Amino acid sequence: MTATILSMSLLTVMAGAAIAPALGIIKAHFSQADALLVQLIVSMPALLIIITNLFFLSISRWLRTRAIATTGLLLYVAAGAGCFFVDDIYVLLVMRALLGISVGLIMPLSTGLLAYYFPPEEQARLMGLSAAMNQMGGVVATLLAGLLATIQWNYAFLVYLMGLIAVVMVWLWLPDEKLGSSNKRGIPFEPRQLLKFHPSVIGMLLLMMIFFVFPTNFAVIASQQTALSSEAITMIMVGLDVVAFFVGLVFGGLMHTFRRGVKYFAPLFFLLGYLLLACPECSVVNCQLSIILGSAFIGIANGVGVPYLNTIASIKGGKNSATTVMPLLSAALYLGQFVSPLVVIPLSHSLFGADLTAPYKVAILLCFVFLVQVWTTRHFQSLPPKQ
Repeated sequence: MTATILSMSLLTVMAGAAIAPALGIIKAHFSQADALLVQLIVSMPALLIIITNLFFLSISRWLRTRAIATTGLLLYVAAGAGCFFVDDIYVLLVMRALLGISVGLIMPLSTGLLAYYFPPEEQARLMGLSAAMNQMGGVVATLLAGLLATIQWNYAFLVYLMGLIAVVMVWLWLPDEKLGSSNKRGIPFEPRQLLKFHPSVIGMLLLMMIFFVFPTNFAVIASQQTALSSEAITMIMVGLDVVAFFVGLVFGGLMHTFRRGVKYFAPLFFLLGYLLLACPECSVVNCQLSIILGSAFIGIANGVGVPYLNTIASIKGGKNSATTVMPLLSAALYLGQFVSPLVVIPLSHSLFGADLTAPYKVAILLCFVFLVQVWTTRHFQSLPPKQ
């Protein structure tokens, strides 16, 4: 059962990340289309994930877990791989929107079921494994989609056929629960849940806004800042996901060892990472090593931050986490990805002008906001006693 739940975590990050390496080839194919439409191929799923998550409570009242997971996964495969047969940009965007709905169904289950089936003392380790699988999915999908895109632009979408493995696992091993049965209220989204879980929800929003400064800016800045080849830049970006993967694997031990301090790891490692990226010329090491170290620190921050927020929220939410806090965290995660460039780019221009590393400097400012948010909402919060 655990492997089945983790298999869904492997797929969720692929909604947008899997196609990102092929975007240049896709853009060349749709050269007559508006550039914004091409960008929406990556960002469209995030909008529908957010909307679907807000209705997840109502969905869980009508459907059992196996039905939700099966529906989400079959739609994931059909909408994702179905783009292979599409040659119209508008139909492609509709398919990407359907993919977003599918991930909106899968994402809360991929973390919420861990809270439902396992006691609090096991959740840190399992949330770390979930985050690790998420990162591994990004690595595999990015490399595989980039390789498939070299054949032809639409071959990149075949990477979503990986979802068929999870479909089989769900049919064979996922228990069939009625998660929403204990939630008496039937409205799609309960504002009181946001008030109850706002430290984790706002924390996830800030974490994703800060993290996505890296993938949206690194390749452009590094190519102008250094003599690194495009292949080397790609390897550094993949290396970040690998670092986050290994951090997720050991997160349970980190949570056990640094019980009071682990809450500060994400903002502090983000801060160190972006300081190295923003000021490599001021570093005691050379520019390229500074960039590699900075990227690794950002990977550590992401690898710690996501499972920490999921763990704290799942402990507070208890067995109802899948229908209460986890959809909110999922929505905050994808909202942070979506709004990050909308916030960072204007601030970069207004605060730092034409500075090449301006986005990194805005990220540094957001790190201080994140630190303040952690201090004010979690400084006096303690975890349950060790078992």
